[in-house]
Amino acid sequence: MRLGAGVALAGFAAGEGVPALANATNTPPPDGVAAPRPARVRPARPWVLGHRGACAHRPEHTLGSYAKAIADGADYIEPDLVITRDGVLVARHENNIAETTDVAAHAEFAARKTTKVIDNAPQTGWFTEDFTLAELKTLRAKERLGAFRPESQAYDGAFQIVTLEEIADFLTAEAAARGRRVGLIPEIKHSTYFASIGLAMEDRFIDRLRASHYLTHAPVIVQSFEIANLKLLHRRLGDLPQVQLMQLSENKAMPADRVALGISRNWAELLTPEGIAEIATYADYLAPHFRDLIPLGADGRLAAPTPLIAQAHAAGLLIGTWTFRPENHFIAGDYRNAAGDGARNPEGSVAEMRRYIAAGVDAFFTDDPALGRLAVDS
Repeated sequence: MRLGAGVALAGFAAGEGVPALANATNTPPPDGVAAPRPARVRPARPWVLGHRGACAHRPEHTLGSYAKAIADGADYIEPDLVITRDGVLVARHENNIAETTDVAAHAEFAARKTTKVIDNAPQTGWFTEDFTLAELKTLRAKERLGAFRPESQAYDGAFQIVTLEEIADFLTAEAAARGRRVGLIPEIKHSTYFASIGLAMEDRFIDRLRASHYLTHAPVIVQSFEIANLKLLHRRLGDLPQVQLMQLSENKAMPADRVALGISRNWAELLTPEGIAEIATYADYLAPHFRDLIPLGADGRLAAPTPLIAQAHAAGLLIGTWTFRPENHFIAGDYRNAAGDGARNPEGSVAEMRRYIAAGVDAFFTDDPALGRLAVDS
């Protein structure tokens, strides 16, 4: 996190890269004027980022999942943000809600099933932009991985879809109850696509951020796989020193905003030393997929780290990565056990996270923040 002038947030130790809040304000800077940004300082220990909350235990992007993540020691919780027909930001991993809600069981919405092209890929299902918030509130969340995660699946039907405003209020209450700050690490999803249908997200996000007293004082890291929206946020949020920006990447993927401009280069091609230096002009973190930092060898075991961690640090960037999951299916061969592909393997997940911590990551997403906390603290 950025280091400020010696003011630490409750629950974060002074000197661990926590930003000062003296300059935080609800007044935006003049258009086109970026306030000076504090220097980036590596945290003393990597931040544990609750991926969609604690989605190894509760259906993702629900208050239940976020509550579990906070109770289990996450430093930040993550809402992926999409938008409704009436312009409200809600937490869903994708705007296609076929896999994460019970929408298919609602006969009144059957006719809204459709096929769309989202970020150059066709998808069939039900999409948040075709529903009002009131309609989405009639749905209930369900576990995306089904029987693969029986504990979470047991909560199918228990939780509503929640808005960014509701998450901010929830964090305010949790911080007060627990006596510590919990950071928010939202991802703005499908920015170019939503803008193309008249539902641009960035101004709405900025408005909601500034409307929350908690979010103008708590640590916030805004993520995106796109580039232009992070550059916009860099210009518009410079007066909030506790807000940082994270450039997500995945080697085989292409940023949708670049593709819309006719630039068909994937992240493996973009993450040259020059490209990383450009990212450092607008973002604080580079966050590649974890296998792009330490890839799997032909035997399914972890190979040598790529140069990305060292190159990012040399450019002044912090390094995040995603995503560690506690089941054997998702764990490198070095750390799997004999319990079966779908079995939970907490010890193996912790050992794998420690491998990446030793390689130098500054923050990492995990579906099971309790295991992330154990990997960092022990």
